[in-house]
Formats: sequence, C-alpha cells, structure tokens
Amino acid sequence: MSAYKPVQGRIFTLPFLFLGVLAVIGMYYLAERFLNGLGSVTNLNGGFPWGIWVVYDIVIGTALACGGYALALTVYVMNKGKYHPLVRPAILASLLGYAMGGLGAVIDMGRWWQFYNILLPWHMNFNSVMLEIGLCVFIYVMVLIIEFAPTFLEGIGATGLKKAIEKMLPFFIALGILLPTMHQSSLGSLLIAAGYKVTPIWQSMQLLPLLAVLSALTMGFSIVVFEASMSAVGFKRASETPLLAGLGKAIMGMLVLFLVIRFGDLGYRGELGRAFSGDFLSMMFILETALFVLPLIILASEVNRTNGKMLMAAAMAMLFGGSLYRLNAFLIGYDPGPGFSYFPSVPELMVTVGIIAIEVMAYLVLVKKLPVLHSADHA
Repeated sequence: MSAYKPVQGRIFTLPFLFLGVLAVIGMYYLAERFLNGLGSVTNLNGGFPWGIWVVYDIVIGTALACGGYALALTVYVMNKGKYHPLVRPAILASLLGYAMGGLGAVIDMGRWWQFYNILLPWHMNFNSVMLEIGLCVFIYVMVLIIEFAPTFLEGIGATGLKKAIEKMLPFFIALGILLPTMHQSSLGSLLIAAGYKVTPIWQSMQLLPLLAVLSALTMGFSIVVFEASMSAVGFKRASETPLLAGLGKAIMGMLVLFLVIRFGDLGYRGELGRAFSGDFLSMMFILETALFVLPLIILASEVNRTNGKMLMAAAMAMLFGGSLYRLNAFLIGYDPGPGFSYFPSVPELMVTVGIIAIEVMAYLVLVKKLPVLHSADHA
C-alpha cells in the first residue's frame, strides 16, 4: 500500500474558478505580446531591457521553487530521511515554478520564436552568464520531470515503469542538486556583470553568487513550510508541524549565515553608511532586513518552532524578505543612468499574475488526482 494518496475532491471550486479568471486575463495580454511585440504591453526600454517578467518569473520565481533543491540536500545528502514525506510536493512545486520561470524567459525574448537557439551549440555565446542560466533552467526542468515521473506513473498504475525509473533516480537527484546550485549562483554573477548599474548596497564583486545560493536555499526551506501548512489547512489534512519544526531550525541557521556574510560584506566595502542613510533605497534595504530578522526572532523560541501559526509566519516573512532582496538587487536598486525609468504596466503585472494562477491551478489538479501528498495513515 502506497504511503501517498490523492487528495481527491472537486476541481472546480470557487477559488479555482477565480484563479481561472486571472489566468484568462493574463493569457489575453500574453497573446497580445506575442502578436504585437513587447512594446504593446510592457514599459521596457533601452535602459531597462528586463522588467517584472524576468525579475519575478526567473529571479524570484525560481528561488520560490527551490523547495525540491533544499529537500534533496536535506534528505539525500544530509541523510535526514524523516523529511522524505515532504519530497513529492516539493518536487511538484519546483517543477511548476521552474517551468513557469522558463516560460517567463521565452515571453521576455524579443524574437521569442527563436528560443530554441539556446540549445544549438553554433549559436551559443560561451562568455555569457545568461547562457548558463538558460541551460541550467532548461535541463533542471527535464530533471524535475523525471523525478516527478514515479508519482505520475504510480497514479496511473504503471508500476513496472515506475520501478525502472526509480533505479535511475540517484543520478538525476545528484544532477538536480548541481543544476540549481549553478543556476542560482549564476544569478549572482549576472548582478556582477551589471557592474556600476547595481546600487552598491546590493553589489558585491566577490560574494553575490554565494548570497544568491544561500537565499535560494533559505527560501526553499521556507516554501516547503508554507506549502505544507497551506495544504493542511486547505485540504483539511493533519498538521505536519512536528516535522516542519526541524526545517525551522534549518531556516534559522541558513538565515544567520546569510546575514553575517551580507553585513560583513557591506562593512568590508564601507557601504553600511549608505545602507542606513535614510533615502528611499536605504528604506528598502531596512525593510528587506527587517523581514529577514523577523523569522529569527520567531524561530529563536522552541515554543514558536512547534507552533504551526508561528512557523508559518516565520516562513512567510522569509519568503517576502528573500523576494524583496532579489527585487531590490535586480530592479529597484538597478540604475542604468539618467533618462531611463521603469515601472511595470498593468498588462505586464497581469501576465505575471496569470502565470502564478496557472501554476497554483496545476498544483491543485495534480495533488487531487495523483498520489503527491503523504497519507495521514503513514504519518
């Protein structure tokens, strides 16, 4: 008997239909973008060649999709097998998040119909950080499909093929740990390549790749806590707080390491004064830091770590803080020079909202139809 079961229940609930409306609106503007070009729906310009689509869908969205990456390190490298019940939903969320991130990259391409050129060696620019990011995201999506395949095959009763794929999983799990590490660190390198255009509060020529990986891992653990907590409430399942409490410790440890390196770097470069100068960018930095510190305050208490609501609050604060850190670095704190400004248009925002809605809808359908979530009978 499998330890995992479909949630079952109706698909077309009111929340699902509401998400469907958002998805339709987003797809309408997306169709306009593909038919009439980027200028028809975006506020992008020569100084800001990327906007909310790249910054959210790729930079922030892939970090929010690092739950599978974080749990793979925990379960298969650190040998913490007790967290194995959380792996399947984390892999599903990672697959959906990275797939939407890849879609976001295609949407943002000027000549989107030539997206396949990134896979052709004679078109590759081997000096480009974006090449590594694109290839890592593409290959990682393929790896996640293979990692999720046993769940799908179990759901349709193809047990023989499921066992065959499971024998190959150790190789793909190892690849699934390597690729996000490369991809997330390359996002840090992308900021380095932007040079003086990135405000010194978020620029560092040595440590950005490390900070990108640490923030992604911390957001990965946090999204696992968030998803498990939301699933328990939304699907009226037994709380998994005793299991998630251990991830709270991981969040706290990774966050302390991140902040020590972050503030140590600012102090070493003499930028602490700028970070607390009181101007707009300083206020964004202080807000970002406050969102990082809040989970530490909450999780410092063992009582709070074993309280589902407090654990959820800490995870949400971390997710907002990590998202704002990346938004600040790649967009708010990005200054291409005089004469350029950018704020996303309503169609841009609605495309992003539509993509998020599709991702959530797909998650709801799959957990209701496939054995993704751990059965309470095997707790």
